[in-house]
Amino acid sequence: MGDSLPSIDRWGSLAGKRVLVRVDFNTPVAEVGGRLEVTDDFRIRAALPLFETLRSRGATVVACTHFGRPRGRVVDEYRVEPVRRRLNELCGEVELLENLRFHPGEEANDPAFGAALVAGFDYYVNEAFGASHRAHASIMIPPTLVPSAAGPNLRREVSTILSLLDAPARPFVAILGGAKVADKLAIAAVLVDKADTVIVGGAMAFTFEVTQGRTVGSSLFDGSYLDACATLMATGRVALPADALGLASGAPFGDGGVEALAFGANIPDGFVGLDIGPASIEQFVGVIEGAATILWNGPMGVFEDPRFAAGTEAVARAVARSHAVTVVGGGDSVAALQSFGLDDEVSFVSTGGGASLELVELGDLPGLRALRESPWT
Repeated sequence: MGDSLPSIDRWGSLAGKRVLVRVDFNTPVAEVGGRLEVTDDFRIRAALPLFETLRSRGATVVACTHFGRPRGRVVDEYRVEPVRRRLNELCGEVELLENLRFHPGEEANDPAFGAALVAGFDYYVNEAFGASHRAHASIMIPPTLVPSAAGPNLRREVSTILSLLDAPARPFVAILGGAKVADKLAIAAVLVDKADTVIVGGAMAFTFEVTQGRTVGSSLFDGSYLDACATLMATGRVALPADALGLASGAPFGDGGVEALAFGANIPDGFVGLDIGPASIEQFVGVIEGAATILWNGPMGVFEDPRFAAGTEAVARAVARSHAVTVVGGGDSVAALQSFGLDDEVSFVSTGGGASLELVELGDLPGLRALRESPWT
């Protein structure tokens, strides 16, 4: 599908033209020296080659992005100024508009807001794969009004992710983690059908474990999804953790001074699982080492706490040293790779977590349809 999306290559010279580029610069920020600064500029740097290409063809380039969740109101903490400063440091010739989500018309997919956004521009480029699963005005309306194209990163993300489903080298191993089983159950159902093994870790694994008669103590699980998880387990292609690390319920996180506790297959009442244990690490790493294609989305535990980072780090290192085609998506997985210094050691890092999951699940996204169906294509 990536090849079917309109490309900027068909435009040729852009001398004297103005191009609006929809990006996803929803980057993490933190206070440094009394002001907010970008702490991870991965998404900004990913857009720089497109900016340079457009400018080399003579275009004036303006970027627009969402930032946080101001919900249609002007909220000072969600101003894009920290992002704008970092963009100026990396590429001072590109203007960045204020947060799109300050206007209620953005999330409402208001045609008037979309038209106002693209007024005065000759072309539009969607380079925001991470926002293309949202039917928002900045994604949906510009392709109906001006010549539009998919940016190179968006095209590459779509082609890479869909190729995993169309013709993966086998064995194909999918790794799913994170907190809520509800967030990834649909994608798990797709991957169980496509992959040879689906490794399930993180808190979402506990709902699966209950279907196998295991006890999970006070760990997070969702009883409303037991039947669905049992159906997936019946395929024989889901691999669950064999053990866990955790704490007594209510024990402090961070520098709480409480050592992690080791559990076997069952977690007793009054305790909560927060990471996979050593037996699970050995089990999962063995599966990963035999893979020819790997898709990873979601951590194995609360890796922000050093006591519960071992599982995620072991998986990250196994993925990084694998000779397989390795695709990593989702903010937490990418953050884990970066925290362990491994982000340059995988085949592909996706800029969109929710978008990549929805693309795998549904095979298409609203933003992709808008580009394909543009009357200017």
